[in-house]
Amino acid sequence: MIQALKGVRHLHTKAITQAVSELSVPVPWGEIRGRVWGPDHGRPVLCLHGWADNSGTFNTLIPLLPKECRYVAVDLAGHGQSSHRPPGVFYAFPYYVMDVRRVVDALQWSKFSIIGHSMGGNVAGMFSALYPEMVDSIVLLDSYGFLPTDPKEMPKVMRQGMDETIQYEKKMEEDKRRVYTYEKAAERLLAANPQLSEESVNVLLERGLVQVEGGVMFSRDFRINLKNIARISMEQSLDLQLRIQASVLVVLAEEGFEKIFTKPDQKKITSALLQAYRDRNHTVATVPGDHHVHLNNPEAVAPVVSDFLQSKVLSQPDGLTDDQTSKL
Repeated sequence: MIQALKGVRHLHTKAITQAVSELSVPVPWGEIRGRVWGPDHGRPVLCLHGWADNSGTFNTLIPLLPKECRYVAVDLAGHGQSSHRPPGVFYAFPYYVMDVRRVVDALQWSKFSIIGHSMGGNVAGMFSALYPEMVDSIVLLDSYGFLPTDPKEMPKVMRQGMDETIQYEKKMEEDKRRVYTYEKAAERLLAANPQLSEESVNVLLERGLVQVEGGVMFSRDFRINLKNIARISMEQSLDLQLRIQASVLVVLAEEGFEKIFTKPDQKKITSALLQAYRDRNHTVATVPGDHHVHLNNPEAVAPVVSDFLQSKVLSQPDGLTDDQTSKL
């Protein structure tokens, strides 16, 4: 049984390829759930999934990473088995960053690493810029750490997000009654993410569905689909990037975001962010695969991530005291 933590309860769950425990962190509107791998006193690594996914996205990758680490993969608010935000509250990046702060406070982690996929990488980037002293290394999986918006587009985007929210609130009760068979739910997830393998669909649905009378419902809050109204510019993104003190590894998929971003202005943004990482001696690597390669084909990603963790984290002296590590 994993050692109990202040403000955190652990529940046993089935093993994947090694011992895994369930995590629950109380928050003002409910709980943030997740899974924990690795020894009690292992070097702490927080794993943040992408938009509309859940902590299951790391199920196939974590067993291939260094066993000396303590991996905590959370379901971000409104995703997986975590509580939905209260009615009327937006899903915006700063709120996710605040949730990370809540989780690491409950875990009593003073220094840790982050592995973030897609949106989770953007949350990792912002957190690491705001709390640079707390993060010693970052792995961005098909993510740039920031997703800038042209300032001229911000008023339109913010208005769209607000209008979408009003419309959604009007038909919210109708959406709540939508029930599927497991097969239809799998079809819907695959239609939205055609690059997922059948096995990956089943992995994500393990935490992505809830049993109800007549079938299953998606557990995620569909408000996460609404346009994010909290935006930052390219200039702000680069300023925040400069605040990061951690070592950074960017792992891009050949058929991932780089392939999706085809417009010249998008390419200009991603190129500038990547060059800024390189200019500060961070590592940018490319692997064959699609946006979910870490889940579909973790063998393509694990060696790069493992080498990075080994050199930037595990080979470094542990700065935590015995008193601090005993609380992990």
